[in-house]
Amino acid sequence: MASVILERSRKKRLEQGHPWVYASEVASVDGDPQAGGLVDVLNHQGKLLGTGYYNPASQIRVRMLSQGRLAAMDTAFFTERIASCLRHRERFLPSADAYRLVYGEADFLPGLIIDRFGDVLVVQLLTLAMDQRRGEIVQALVEVAAPRGIYERSDVSVRELEGLEQRTGLLYGECPRHITVSENGLKVIVDIVEGQKTGYFFDQRENRASIAPLITGWGGRSGVALQEVAAEDGSLQLLPVNKSGKPVTFPYWDGATVLECFAHTGSFTLHACKYGAKKVTCLDVSAHAIESAKANVELNGFSDRVEFVVDDAFAFLRNQVKGLEERSERAEGARDAKPGAKSAAKTDTGRPMTAGGGRTWDVVILDPPAFAKTKGAVAGACRGYKDINLHGMKLVNEGGYLVTASCSYHMQPQLFLDTIAEAAQDAGKVLRLIEWRAAGKDHPQILGVDEGRYLKFAIFEVRSK
Repeated sequence: MASVILERSRKKRLEQGHPWVYASEVASVDGDPQAGGLVDVLNHQGKLLGTGYYNPASQIRVRMLSQGRLAAMDTAFFTERIASCLRHRERFLPSADAYRLVYGEADFLPGLIIDRFGDVLVVQLLTLAMDQRRGEIVQALVEVAAPRGIYERSDVSVRELEGLEQRTGLLYGECPRHITVSENGLKVIVDIVEGQKTGYFFDQRENRASIAPLITGWGGRSGVALQEVAAEDGSLQLLPVNKSGKPVTFPYWDGATVLECFAHTGSFTLHACKYGAKKVTCLDVSAHAIESAKANVELNGFSDRVEFVVDDAFAFLRNQVKGLEERSERAEGARDAKPGAKSAAKTDTGRPMTAGGGRTWDVVILDPPAFAKTKGAVAGACRGYKDINLHGMKLVNEGGYLVTASCSYHMQPQLFLDTIAEAAQDAGKVLRLIEWRAAGKDHPQILGVDEGRYLKFAIFEVRSK
C-alpha cells in the first residue's frame, strides 16, 4: 500500500482524533497511490497513524478511516460500519422510523451521509472514494437495513471540490417521491426528490421537542383564568373564564402566539401546535416550502391554528418592527397632545400608516439556513444573524421567548452568542439564556473535530430594559 508521510511541523490533529489530512501537511508520498484508493498515513518518524483514502485533486488530501492498518474498503467493510451505525440509532432512538443513519466522519465513514425515511434510504456521496464505491455501499445497505428503495441525492456543490459532478437518481428498488414518517409523535411528509438536502433536517429533532414548556401558560395575559363554575347538576367544574365571567370554549386559550421564520417543512410549527399553541404564523420565502408546510399541517389536523406567509424573513421582520415603532410614535403623540389640541391629535393618528406590520408574538423562532458556508463569509453572516435576531427579539411580547439557531460551522458558538448579545444591546433588551443545545443523538460528535459542532440552538427569555 502506498504511504503519505506528514510534515514534522504540522499540528498534531490526527493524534487528537481529527480525520483530515490537508495537502499542506503532506511532506512526501511513497508509492503510487490511486485517486480514491487507500493509503497508510505516517508521521515524519515513520510511525503509522492509520489508513485513509486519497484524492490528489482535493485540498483534503486524505480522509482517515482507521487508526490502524485497513486492508480494504469493500462491501464487508461498509456492512460492518453501517451495522454499527444502526445499532447506535436503535439504542438512542428506539421508536424512531426516520433519522440520520450515517453521519460521515462522526460515524467513521467520511464523505458518506445516509438518511432513513421508513423503509427508504437517501444517500449522499460527497467524496471521490465514496463515489467509486457506490455499488459496495448499496450492497451493504441492502444487507443491513433491507430497504424498499435507495435514492441518491448527491446534488451538493462540495462534490465539485472532489472533481465530481452533482448526481441524483434511483440506486435500488423503488422510492416514492413523498414519504410520510413520524417525529416526536407528529406526521411529516418528506419530499426526497425536491426537498432541501436529503428532504428533511433531522438534526433539530430534540430541539424541536424542547420548545414544549414555552407554548402554554399565556391565558392570564388575555384575562382568562381557571375558575370553579357551577354545572347544571350543581357540581363545580374547573373551567377557563374570561374577564367578563364567561366560560371560554376555545380549547387552546392558554396557548402562545408563535412565529416561525425559515419554516421549510413547518417542523417547528407542527411542534408548537402539538404543544398547545393558540395561533402560529408559518413563514418561508419559498412557495414550495410553504406548500410542504401546509400539507404537513393539514395531515396533523392543525389547519385552524396556522396562517402561512410567503415572504423574505428579513423584510417581514423589519416591516413588523417598523409598524411597531410607528404605532408607538403615534401613541406618544396622542398622549402628549394638549387638551385643547384634540383635533391635531386625531389628524395625526388617523393618517394612514406607512408600514403594514406592527404584530408581536409570545414566541419567535428563527431557524435560518447557513449564512457562512466559508470562513470568508463570517463577517457577512454576523450581520445577517444580528439583523434577524435584533428584529426578532423586538417582536417578542414582554417576557416571551426567542428561539434561535445557526447551522453555520464557521459561526463558532461564542461568536454566535456575542452577535446575539450585540443585537440585544441595540434592541434595548435583556436576554436570559434558558437552554443551549446542539444537534441530536443521530448526529454524534467526535471530540477534537470542531467541524462537527456546527449547530447552535438557544432559547432566550426576552425582557425590556
